Amino acid sequence: MSELGVRAGFTEKLGTGKSLKAEPEAICLAPEQTALIVIDMQNAYTSQGGYLDLAGFDISKTKPVVENIKKAVDAAHAASIQVIYFKNGWDAEYKEAGGKDSPNFHKSNALKTMRKHPELQGQLLAKGSWDFELIDELQPLPQDLVIEKPRYSGFFNTALDSMLRVRGIRNLVFVGIATNVCVESTLRDGFFLEYFGVALADACHQAGPVEAHEASLYNIKTFFGWVSDTANFVDTFQKESELLKETKSAVSA
Repeated sequence: MSELGVRAGFTEKLGTGKSLKAEPEAICLAPEQTALIVIDMQNAYTSQGGYLDLAGFDISKTKPVVENIKKAVDAAHAASIQVIYFKNGWDAEYKEAGGKDSPNFHKSNALKTMRKHPELQGQLLAKGSWDFELIDELQPLPQDLVIEKPRYSGFFNTALDSMLRVRGIRNLVFVGIATNVCVESTLRDGFFLEYFGVALADACHQAGPVEAHEASLYNIKTFFGWVSDTANFVDTFQKESELLKETKSAVSA
């Protein structure tokens, strides 16, 4: 490990890595080998009347998380880091959710909430519904990718792995909801597939008590990856990119 922190061999070869302050140590990331993974910033997970709210989870503290994600997305765009949005859910008839022989049928809180309140059937996490759509504050730009997923992990039954590999991406920076469910699940699966994963702690939010968020961050930084925050991500990528542009403009003048 160098003074820049952890440096993968592919980053050393490229020579464009930037050191991101993180726990348990800094990690060197090259923008062209990095993607910002925005997990499930849908009405379902942040809005009053959305799935999490109706299922009894506290969403009152998600506004600062949304603001931090917007900052991270802006920084990623400025540094030409690929931004990938995920949307979690199923077809309107919930065939993709699995029937009684699927554990998802029995553990999904959205499905359980609809069984408890039949009047909500077809409204929670159903493709085409308001619940399924990304929030107004976080709408993808033309260069961003949007992937739909049927389970917690963004790697399960999606084209994520092939979309990353064809672009030469090996580093994944995670933001979104929920830290202890879809964020951690996708980061873990990425670890098993040889991706370097970083979670921005203040740009993620848990489903459940704050202890669930803290436990996931502990798991990530101890076993599966690294934990940083929005300010360090912005300082590392957006501000350096702006400084480089100013330098190029000065030289051209």
